[in-house]
Amino acid sequence: MPRSVFLGRVVAPGEPLWLDEDRAWALALAEVEADQCPDCGHPWSETSQPAAEGAYEAQLLRCHACAAGATKLQAFQESKGSDTRGIHVSITKSG
Repeated sequence: MPRSVFLGRVVAPGEPLWLDEDRAWALALAEVEADQCPDCGHPWSETSQPAAEGAYEAQLLRCHACAAGATKLQAFQESKGSDTRGIHVSITKSG
């Protein structure tokens, strides 16, 4: 969806859906996303520099939803075998 439409612009008949500014925003976003580390999301252009060594701190956090999913998957593997092909874990918050 073009940024201008997302922000409320109504496209009149005969008007282009994408404006030059929309394309510029989309290209800028693509550039930012291409520079992201797939694991931590920080920019490769900064984090891969030698000067960045030691510049980051990490914190371990437990996602209890993911933990519940991992527990259920482990129980499945232990009771029904290790074939998890096609298995997706659906996690819902209980009452």
